[in-house]
Amino acid sequence: MTLRSRLLVAQAPLVLALLLLGTMAVITLARVGRSGQQVLEDNYRSVLATQRITEHLERMDSAALFIVAGERERGAAQQAAQRPTLESELATQLGNITEPGEAEATQRLHVAWTRYQSAFDAFLQERDAEASRARYFQSLSPAFQDAKAAASAILALNQDAMVHKSDRLRQQSGQVNTLMVLAVVAALGFGLFFTTSLVQRALRPVSVLSQAVRRLGQGDVEARAVVEGRDEIAQLARDFNTMAERLGQYRRSSLGELLQAQAVSQAAIDSLPDPVLVLGADGGLLNVNAAAEAVLRLKLDAGGDALGRVEPEVRAVLERVRAHVVGGRGAYQPRGYEEAVRVEASPEGGRWLLPRGSPVHGETGEVVGATLILQDVTRLRRFDELKNDLVATVAHEFRTPLTSLRMAIHLVAEGVVGPVTEKQADLLFAAREDCERLQGIVDDLLDLSRIQSGQLQLDLREVRTEELLEHALDAQRTVAEDRGVRLSHSLSPDVETVRVDPDRLQLVLGNLVGNGVKHTPRDGEVAVRVLRDGALVRFEVRDTGEGIPVQEQARIFEKFYRAPGAPAGGAGLGLSIARDIVQAHGGELGVVSAPGQGSTFWFTLPRPAGD
Repeated sequence: MTLRSRLLVAQAPLVLALLLLGTMAVITLARVGRSGQQVLEDNYRSVLATQRITEHLERMDSAALFIVAGERERGAAQQAAQRPTLESELATQLGNITEPGEAEATQRLHVAWTRYQSAFDAFLQERDAEASRARYFQSLSPAFQDAKAAASAILALNQDAMVHKSDRLRQQSGQVNTLMVLAVVAALGFGLFFTTSLVQRALRPVSVLSQAVRRLGQGDVEARAVVEGRDEIAQLARDFNTMAERLGQYRRSSLGELLQAQAVSQAAIDSLPDPVLVLGADGGLLNVNAAAEAVLRLKLDAGGDALGRVEPEVRAVLERVRAHVVGGRGAYQPRGYEEAVRVEASPEGGRWLLPRGSPVHGETGEVVGATLILQDVTRLRRFDELKNDLVATVAHEFRTPLTSLRMAIHLVAEGVVGPVTEKQADLLFAAREDCERLQGIVDDLLDLSRIQSGQLQLDLREVRTEELLEHALDAQRTVAEDRGVRLSHSLSPDVETVRVDPDRLQLVLGNLVGNGVKHTPRDGEVAVRVLRDGALVRFEVRDTGEGIPVQEQARIFEKFYRAPGAPAGGAGLGLSIARDIVQAHGGELGVVSAPGQGSTFWFTLPRPAGD
């Protein structure tokens, strides 16, 4: 008999015990379920009906009180609205008599309700306030109390019945639990005893093989497994002995040392929790760790199409990072969480992975591949999304009261509601400037929220480049003249038009020119230049200000970041919004600066088709 047959026979007692136990469980649970359903069917409808009857009676009583108080039309309308619903609930109760004594109690309720209706109709006939009040207390209120008491009696009867049935169900459940425990113990004992005996007899040779494997794992390459027979275990023992012999030969050679080093390096990357891939210069998969196999469902032995099983979006990100590294542009560092790519990693759910890349150098120093690490930023991205949602909500809620505040300050400052003194005017003008600054911050926050939520819709059309520059400079000219800063622009003749959303691009140019004016001292200059750069149009905004330290240049495009010593008045969102708008146009935004030598902010846009 083969090992498979022996194991199947060994499991038969346990399977039989489980079948018997399952059958018993189904039968007993069905009985308990029917008992619980009976409680709902018999009593729950009556409880609901009597509760609603009591509620409608109380509303009719309050309608009578309205009439007594002089609100006749309101009271009459309210009592008329309650009668059909109350009749419907009473009919429900009449059709759900399930408990002893419930029929008599329901009949008493029906009689009390009929008497109460008659008393109410007589009450409605009274037109004099004193007569209505007297009839209410003499006949209507006692009839109401009788009807309410009859409904309460039915409610108490059904509630008591539910309690009694619940107690019986609890007792029945206890009996079922006891029976199930005994059945489980008996079935478990029966199945384990016979299964253990049969399995031990079938797998006794496995212990011999296990001891030999343990010795081999401890480094004893001379360990051998001696198992007699012709079944699978005996064949496995012979194969193990052959492997141990060859392993001893490998260890005695230099190839063994190489394989050991490779195993150590593989164990090192397998210990990393994030997916790691090593790609060749041609895009072939050279190595992966265990996390990459689990998350991306990769297999190193899948051949040249190993990345074919990866989701298209993830594969595009991997190819982009590989091309960046292999192209000689150095290590790849993501700009933010927006570059994270979503991977469906069941059963854990979706995960967001942020790509990073570093070059792999050959013996002569050339780049022969790229190591890609997909950092799991799921929690960080969720925190970032929560922060963005909170900021957008707060900014939206600020808009309405801020608009009212601006209007009120404007009306007071202009003397619409009365004359103001000179000192009051100074305070009002300062408050109005602060309101304008807050309005700008709120607008920036809302723009950022729309961009991040994917609601930024570009209205692309061809516009004259000269017109864009003039509008951007005119918007900043007053501020520049007050600060003593010159504004100038130059335009290359081969970029007369660009295809952009003019309103959005005005926001980008206005932000860059406005920042240049703020950071440029008196008698300085802010110059805007537009030129052709291959297949792109390049915009440059150069100022003669204090410049930006190198350590700050990598962070000035982050949301809410403000460089040390920056002028007050903003929320640190302008450059972040400008970068998102430029990227939405298919371009890039950057800066070139050195302390004391001014700054040049630049961005590129695709040239119009056919240009």
